[in-house]
Amino acid sequence: MDTKLMNIKQLNDVSGEARELLSKAQQAYGFIPNLLGVLANAPSALKAYMTLNGIFDETSLSPTERQIVLLTVSFENECSYCMAAHSAIATMQKVDSEIVSALRRGQPIVDDKLEALRLFTQEVVSSRGWPSEETKCRFLEAGYEPSVMLEVVLGVSLKTLSNYSNHLADIELDANFKKMAWSKSSCENGSCKCS
Repeated sequence: MDTKLMNIKQLNDVSGEARELLSKAQQAYGFIPNLLGVLANAPSALKAYMTLNGIFDETSLSPTERQIVLLTVSFENECSYCMAAHSAIATMQKVDSEIVSALRRGQPIVDDKLEALRLFTQEVVSSRGWPSEETKCRFLEAGYEPSVMLEVVLGVSLKTLSNYSNHLADIELDANFKKMAWSKSSCENGSCKCS
């Protein structure tokens, strides 16, 4: 039995809004990421992902902080596709390589404020939205406003959609992301490529 449940759609395979969205992605990235090609099997899922992504970019979080949220969620959900893709994106966005390496290994970030963000995000995911009072206090004491908690939840929602879609479809890693290939077991053992 073929375990590939969904094909990776290209521009010629879709029409209407899905075609418009994939065209925008191709213009933005220079290619259509396989994740978006799979999401195009359900145009509403593609639209939701791309819309949420745009909204998440409008939050008060910096590009580095947004990548911390996205990589932390992907690490917790063990999404190899999203870990590789966002490691590459974080590198393109000039996120400090030490931060990316720490996130890929599930290790603390040296900067206290960014570490509070990582821990808060991690606990939101692992507790299914019930972080401890201690974690919430640490997050607020680090300098974040309470409203940022909701922005983190937005990022968790965005990545949960892509992480779970990857798990269902077992999406092949794009050539553009292969140099950042990731698996949780190899990174926890210290053998992943994090440069």
